[in-house]
Amino acid sequence: MPAPVEYTIRAAHPAAHLFEVTLTLAEPDVAGQVFSLPAWIPGSYMIRDFARHIVSLQAEAGGRAVAAVKDDKHTWRLPAGLRGPLTLRYTVYAWDLSVRTAHLDETHGFFNGTSVFLRAHGFEDRPQRVRLLPPAGLEAAGWRVATSLPEASPEVGGAERYGFGVYEADTYDALIDHPVEMGCFDLFEFEACGVPHAVAITGRHDCDGERLVTDLKPVCEWQIRLFGEPAPMERYVFLVMAVGDGYGGLEHRASTALLCSRNDLPHRGMGAPTEGYRQFLGLCSHEYFHTWNVKRIKPAAFVPYELGRENYTRLLWAFEGFTSYYDDLALLKSGRISRREYLDLLAKTVSAVHKGSGRLKQSVAESSFEAWTKYYRQDENSPNAIVSYYTKGALVALLLDLRLRGESGGACSLDSLMGVLWRDHGQTGVGVAEEGLYAAAAALGGASLGRWLRNLVEGTDELPLEDGLRRVGVKLAWEASVKCPGMGARTTVEGESVKLANVFDGGAAQAAGLSAGDVLVALDGLKVTGKTLDALLARRMAGETVQVHAFRRDELKTFSVILQAPLPDTARLTEAPRCSAAARALREGWLSA
Repeated sequence: MPAPVEYTIRAAHPAAHLFEVTLTLAEPDVAGQVFSLPAWIPGSYMIRDFARHIVSLQAEAGGRAVAAVKDDKHTWRLPAGLRGPLTLRYTVYAWDLSVRTAHLDETHGFFNGTSVFLRAHGFEDRPQRVRLLPPAGLEAAGWRVATSLPEASPEVGGAERYGFGVYEADTYDALIDHPVEMGCFDLFEFEACGVPHAVAITGRHDCDGERLVTDLKPVCEWQIRLFGEPAPMERYVFLVMAVGDGYGGLEHRASTALLCSRNDLPHRGMGAPTEGYRQFLGLCSHEYFHTWNVKRIKPAAFVPYELGRENYTRLLWAFEGFTSYYDDLALLKSGRISRREYLDLLAKTVSAVHKGSGRLKQSVAESSFEAWTKYYRQDENSPNAIVSYYTKGALVALLLDLRLRGESGGACSLDSLMGVLWRDHGQTGVGVAEEGLYAAAAALGGASLGRWLRNLVEGTDELPLEDGLRRVGVKLAWEASVKCPGMGARTTVEGESVKLANVFDGGAAQAAGLSAGDVLVALDGLKVTGKTLDALLARRMAGETVQVHAFRRDELKTFSVILQAPLPDTARLTEAPRCSAAARALREGWLSA
C-alpha cells in the first residue's frame, strides 16, 4: 500500500495567531518535488492567494536542510535527487474571522484545508493523514475538535470523535473539503433519516440547542428525501461561529462553516421565530442543500477543480440560484415557516433584484462567468452594472418551477429536474455541461421550455414574474419603501457624516452631478446628519429643487437636486382569493408543507 501524505498541525502560538504545520513525504519526486497552496476555495469565487499567509517555510531530506525555491506566488520547488523522507515545516498566520480561511486565538482555532495544507504534486490521489495536536500552552483548557473529516484507524493513533489525534482523507481534494474547529464549543446532536448530525457552536451565546436541532432536523430530512435516501454523507457537521454582528456560510461535502450574529440564534423562552432566526435557518438550509447541488452535482468546469487559477462557468445561476430558491422553500416544506412568511421572504428576493438597474445590463449567465471579477469585487457602481446570480438565479428557479408545474398539471416540477440532475450527474460524478441545464429542462418540458429558459438566463429583459405567479394564484404588487421624496442614492452614516454609498442610474443625485463618496453637509442651508436627512426630505415635495452642499474629498461643492417621487421598489406577494380551481391546485402543490 502506498505511503500516505502525512501532516501534523498544531495551534502553536495562539496569541500570535500562528498554526504550525509539518508535511512529510516518504518518497518525494526524484525529479524535484513541487508543493503549492490553493489560490481560492471552492464555493467562494475569488482569487485569495492563501499562500501570502505562510510566514516561514523550511525543508529537510534525510535529516539535512534543503532549499525550497518559489516558482510563483503559491508554488515551491525542491531540488531533484532528494531521497525521503522529505519534511516541510511551515507556519501559517490565521487572523481572518470568516468562513473562508483560518482564525486562531486563545479562545478557539478554525481552518479550511485550503489555507493550511500544501498540496504535494503527484501525490494528490494518495491517502492524506492529519495529526491534530492540542494548542501549545492551553493543554488544560478543555479544547475539543469538531470536523467531518473521518477519524483514522486506531492502529495509527486515530482520534476519538471530537478529540485530538489522527484523521484522514482518501485524496487531497477530500482533505481540503472538511474544515476544522477546535476549542471549547457547545455541541448539539441529532439524526436526520438515520444520519448523525452535529451542531458545534463557538463564541459567546445563549442558544437553545434543543430548539435549534428540533428545527434543523425536519429541514435536513426534507432535503434528503427530495434527492432520495440514503443521504450521500455518513455524517454531517454544522460549524457555527457566533459573533456580535456577522453573517456567512460556506458549503463542504459533509459539513458547513457558518458565521452568525449571536442574537440570531434561538434562546430559551422564545416563541415564534424572530426574523434573525429565520434568516439563520435559511442560511443552514442553503448550505445544506449544497451537499447535493454543487458539491456533487457540479459544473463540468469544476471536475476537477483547478485550485491555482479561476475556474470559469456560466452556470452559477443554477448552482447558487437554485440553492437560494430551495433554502427558504425547504423551511416552508418542513413546516418551519408559514405560507405568509415564505411569500414575504420570496418578495424580499424579488425586491432585491429590482433595486439595481444592473439587472437590465448583465445577464445572470454573465454574472456567473464574471463572479471572479465583478460579483466578488463589488464597488460603488455595482448596483448599476451587475446582477446577483444568487437572487436572480432564485427567481429563474421560481419561474421554471411554476412553469413545469403549470404545463404538467402539477405532475412535474423543479424537484423533478433536481432528481434528474442527481441521477445523471450527482451519482455519476459527471459534470454538467455549460448547455446541460437547457437540455435537461427541454427533456422534461419540451424544446420550447429549453429555449424559454435560455432566454431568461442569457437575456437582460425583466423576468415575467407577474405572469408566472398568476399561474398559481399569487398576486405580485409593488409599493414604495419610503413615503418621502428622494435623491436616487443610498447613504451610509459615519459618525455624524452622511456619505453617498451608491448613486443610482437615472436618479436625481446622478442628474445633479453628485457621486458615490460625496459627504453631504447641508440641504437648503440646514445641516445634514444621519438623524436629520429623512426629516428634511419629508418636508419637501417631489419635483422641488433643493440645494445640496457636499464635500468631494476636501472640496466643498454645491448641487441643485430635483427631488424624485418615491419609487415602487418593494414587492408584495399575496395569495389571490379568487382564482381558477386549476390555479388553486397548483398553488397547494407548491406551497403546502
